Amino acid sequence: MKSSSLRFWSFIFRHSDINVVSREAPHMFCYSGQSVPNPYLPKATSFIRFLGHSNSSISRNYNQMRLIPKLPRQDPAMNTLLLPNSLTSGSREIVLKLLHARRFSSPSIELNTEKGVVRFRFGQEIGKRGGQTKVKRVVKKFKMSKKAKLNELRFYRLKAKKKMRSPNPEVRIRYKLEKAKRKEAWLIEKLRNFEVPKAPDEPHDPEILTEEEKFYLKRTGEKKKNYVPVGRRGVFGGVVLNMHLHWKKHETVKVVCRPCKPGQIHEYAAELTRLSRGTVIDIKPDNTIIFYRGKNYVQPDVMSPPDTLSKDKALEKYRYEQSLEHTSQFIEKMEKELVEYHEYLAQKRKKENS
Repeated sequence: MKSSSLRFWSFIFRHSDINVVSREAPHMFCYSGQSVPNPYLPKATSFIRFLGHSNSSISRNYNQMRLIPKLPRQDPAMNTLLLPNSLTSGSREIVLKLLHARRFSSPSIELNTEKGVVRFRFGQEIGKRGGQTKVKRVVKKFKMSKKAKLNELRFYRLKAKKKMRSPNPEVRIRYKLEKAKRKEAWLIEKLRNFEVPKAPDEPHDPEILTEEEKFYLKRTGEKKKNYVPVGRRGVFGGVVLNMHLHWKKHETVKVVCRPCKPGQIHEYAAELTRLSRGTVIDIKPDNTIIFYRGKNYVQPDVMSPPDTLSKDKALEKYRYEQSLEHTSQFIEKMEKELVEYHEYLAQKRKKENS
């Protein structure tokens, strides 16, 4: 291989091919048509030596660089354009093997040309379509220690004590009012969990009773001692179940509601009529309802309706309702006190100004 045929050639690595730089600028690194001096490439005296210098400089300075295009081992265009014609077939094969060995297979380089500066970023994964894949970072949940939790609780307690012991009455009233409002919102959210969707109403044809039949059933229900209690839990599945059990042997059953708020007895009567399919005969002043099962009564397979609460859930709901009622009353009381305090301050200022 003659040195005259191997003139000073250098190779430029681009995204899709390898270009040749003229002999006047054998030590230039080009990108997008612009030549930039490369101080890392030493002078080469022969083609094979130049390849050795370029390979060593690339491995030294761009050890993790990966080229995106996949060049074939034997490309006719490369043979005719890049390599001199004076090379023998054996030498040409060696040069192509060297180029193929220096071609990296994993495309993980990113070129950044912001502010006119060429920079490379390594280690970025590139997807099948050429775009960078976003690496999901797993954020570890920070778990507070027991000591940190106690310190935090102690801090809030001290802060609350300062407000409760404040010499300013307005600060104390506002603190109580804000605390009660937070509790009210929490109780309303809790009560939403006990809302049971109502089942679609089945067609029901209530039986028409004459006045004589109503009078007879009313006297019969009053004389008999069988009854079903409705206590603080209100209407739940167990109440309807007991009514059906009493209707096995009796035509009528008394439902005693205690305690019962004014007007709540009519709500209980409407709800029990919907769930049991019975007929209301009479509502007494002592919060007692007399139900009649009907002439064509058939005991259902499921005596406790599915759209009702259980015994434990009904008691829990009652406790939240009671707490919500007392909290609402307390909020009204605090708001009234705050208004009275502002009125007192206004009167005091008037006296001072006069």
